[in-house]
Amino acid sequence: MEFQDKTLRCVDCSAEFIWTAGEQLFFADKQFKNEPKRCKNCKAKRATRMATASAPRERVETHTTCSACGKETTVPFRPTQGRPVFCKECFQQRKFAGAGGV
Repeated sequence: MEFQDKTLRCVDCSAEFIWTAGEQLFFADKQFKNEPKRCKNCKAKRATRMATASAPRERVETHTTCSACGKETTVPFRPTQGRPVFCKECFQQRKFAGAGGV
C-alpha cells in the first residue's frame, strides 16, 4: 500500500498539520488503528501535563478519633464530614467481617 501525505486537524488547537507518508507507514507497521489527533506542539504539551500530573502527591496525615473504639489515630486522608473514620485495628475488623457474609 502506498501512503501519501495527509492533512489533519488538531483536536486541541484546531490547526492543520501534515501526517506524512512515513508516519503513516510507521503507524501501519505498529498496527495502530487511529490517526493522530494532535499536532506535534499540542502532543508535546499534553505529554508534559501528563508527566507532571502523574508525579506523586504529598501524603496527607490527619489526626482524628476512631468512630468505633474512640482511640486517637492517624489516617492518610482528610475525613469527610458525616462519615465514620476508623483506626487500623477497627478498619481491619470491619473489612474481614464484611468479606465473609455479604
